[in-house]
Amino acid sequence: MTYTRAIGIVFGAAIDRIVRWLALSHIHPNVLTFLGLVINIWAAWLFARGKFFQAGLVVIGAGLFDMVDGRVARATDRVTRFGGFFDSVLDRYSDLALLFGLLVYYAGINRPFYIVLTAIVMTGSVMISYTRARAENSIPKCKVGFLERPERVVLIIIGALFDRMAPVLWVIAVLSNLTVVHRMIYTYQEAKRLEDAQLRAVPNLPESHEPSPSRRYE
Repeated sequence: MTYTRAIGIVFGAAIDRIVRWLALSHIHPNVLTFLGLVINIWAAWLFARGKFFQAGLVVIGAGLFDMVDGRVARATDRVTRFGGFFDSVLDRYSDLALLFGLLVYYAGINRPFYIVLTAIVMTGSVMISYTRARAENSIPKCKVGFLERPERVVLIIIGALFDRMAPVLWVIAVLSNLTVVHRMIYTYQEAKRLEDAQLRAVPNLPESHEPSPSRRYE
């Protein structure tokens, strides 16, 4: 057994215990989701004050709530459509809160370039979610692209703990917008494929059903 596998087993067992305890406590999964947002706002406040290492630790704590709220919902048979919607909305607020904290920090130390860079990261993060939500009104699934929310959170944690936030912002700014472009291309290809399949499925009209030349429109 590899070290990675052993760590995964230990970590998974710890999460399972936490989920069982929370399920027995009868706490509502939506409350866990909301607590995750509150903790991320605390991390944003730490970012704004320049306490990056402490903020990184707090983001890790908030990530625990992200991991267990869905599992608790399934364990307590409280999976609802609204719960999934509520979780997605608060995840967006959590993401933006962290980046807003960085905006305040860079504004406070008079670094306009990094204010703009953080704003680009915020835009890319929102557009990743928007393009998927909008695409799935037209195609069944659009879960493509490398930089989804877990990857973005991990990168922010790495930047905070190791004092490498500037290069992390560059990475997120580039990859998040590349993910948006990837999803646009994928949606175009899938939508075209579905439309072509639909056209092939429609039988040709008999000649008698074709409009007469005098009634055709140019």
